[in-house]
Amino acid sequence: MEEIGILEVGGFQIGQAQDMEAATGITVLLCDTCAPTGVDIRGGGPASRETPLLDPRAASTGIHALVLSGGSAFALDAAGGVMRYLEERDIGFDVGVTRVPLVCQSCVFDLAIGRKDVRPDAAMAYQACLNARRDTVEEGCVGAGTGCTVGKCGGADFAMKSGLGTYAVRNGDLCVGAIVAVNAMGDIYDIDTGKQLAGLRGEDGTGLRSSEEFIYAMEAQKAAGYAANTTIGAIVTNAAFDKSKMGKIAAMAHNGFARTIRPVHTSNDGDSIYALSLGTVEANIDVVGTLAAYVMGKAVGRAVRAAHGMCGFPAMRDLGLV
Repeated sequence: MEEIGILEVGGFQIGQAQDMEAATGITVLLCDTCAPTGVDIRGGGPASRETPLLDPRAASTGIHALVLSGGSAFALDAAGGVMRYLEERDIGFDVGVTRVPLVCQSCVFDLAIGRKDVRPDAAMAYQACLNARRDTVEEGCVGAGTGCTVGKCGGADFAMKSGLGTYAVRNGDLCVGAIVAVNAMGDIYDIDTGKQLAGLRGEDGTGLRSSEEFIYAMEAQKAAGYAANTTIGAIVTNAAFDKSKMGKIAAMAHNGFARTIRPVHTSNDGDSIYALSLGTVEANIDVVGTLAAYVMGKAVGRAVRAAHGMCGFPAMRDLGLV
């Protein structure tokens, strides 16, 4: 098994756009063909658009694009910009008079950093499509990761900056990759070593402490927590599966969240993972799902390592943790 760039999986492009002053942005995955896609949503407060398309009972066989963005539910109109971009290029489901692009979207809550009144919109999404590339993907405070933070159960004063991360591997002919915007209430741990990388800072603003222990104490004191969360991401693979099986792969990929984010999948999170089939390689679903969990966990780590301090939130590199 070897590490590769996520775009080496093939069959798609990634475009990003952001507003650094407002600390929010958008990441768009544009599929070369209609890609069979599944989703698994485990957080209690998701903001999403068109996810019913991915129900195995729905008629659609796949989607043409996926949008990951900041802005919470206010940003769900951004997918319209992707639809316009695709319709102009005659891409979509043929309904006779036109082609309707099938575009799913999920959002993180980043309204508490930067400006709460500026959110990703259709114009930003359209620009992200124009920015789409097949060679490299910028990580850190870019795209959907622009306004991401972690370790928020103690409030903004003790939180840290996070961002967008990617990771991919090749195992023989099989390629599996992950992209994720890490905006968790909890702490981030390295999937290989178990070491805490980022999260709730110490009471003096330096070092790290456990969010799990903090919330146990909060419960004893009946104190209120900080509820501006949600981690969203996608698995991409060149393995050929239908959307039902891709839904299972998305479910298995959540093990990558569970191994790297603590706590995760809370009632105040909208944690969601999509899984897109972009190729024709025959593969075992459990092998792909197991790899999906691993690459997702690695991408989570990359998201906090690549971030830089913004809007008063320090990143790993600012605290000498990298």
